[in-house]
Amino acid sequence: QVQLVESGGGLVQPGGSLRLSCVASTSIFSIDAMGWYRQAPGNQQRKLIATITNGGTTNYADAVKGRFTVSTDNAKNTVYLQMNSLKPEDTAVYYCKTLDSRVGVHWGQGTQVIVSS
Repeated sequence: QVQLVESGGGLVQPGGSLRLSCVASTSIFSIDAMGWYRQAPGNQQRKLIATITNGGTTNYADAVKGRFTVSTDNAKNTVYLQMNSLKPEDTAVYYCKTLDSRVGVHWGQGTQVIVSS
């Protein structure tokens, strides 16, 4: 059973930055890939916005490309999401998730990001 705990959310003004963290209870290097999702207010769907493989390959949704960066610290079993140039439409609850059929589907509890002046 993999447990994931996100943190780092909060209230930020448009144009500001935040760094989200997702700490795993197991070695993230042993997990094929990790993903960051977000669920906007009033939307029941969680959308995939960034992924990173244990080899360091990253991919981003068009909505965040060039502004968000996903990275890992294997020593800390942590996946980060650096978010720059934030916009009001980035307001959402952000989740991390395991992307590896061998370990099953595991979500964190989410962390709220509000972008507002």
